[in-house]
Amino acid sequence: MPLRNRMLILLCSMMLAVSLGCASTTKQEGTGEYVDDTVITTKVKTAVLREPTLSSFEINVETYKGNVQLSGFVSSQADINRAINVARGVSGVKSVKNSMQLK
Repeated sequence: MPLRNRMLILLCSMMLAVSLGCASTTKQEGTGEYVDDTVITTKVKTAVLREPTLSSFEINVETYKGNVQLSGFVSSQADINRAINVARGVSGVKSVKNSMQLK
């Protein structure tokens, strides 16, 4: 087999391995999904920060495959409801799980 064909096969094999390495599984995000979740988390944090009635520094946001989890401590049930509604309003959010607790 000529050297050129061997190099082409090696290059194709490496590209296939890299593309499969970036794919997601049911328990692990792919590279693209991780970036998407980071963007969603940032958008949700920004939206919460812009909401004047919420103390955004006490609300934590985590995202996995578009599913957002809010945690932390807030002053009232109204704050919990408002934070959930704000998070649901962000594009890319599939669902919102509430793990916030009242002070």
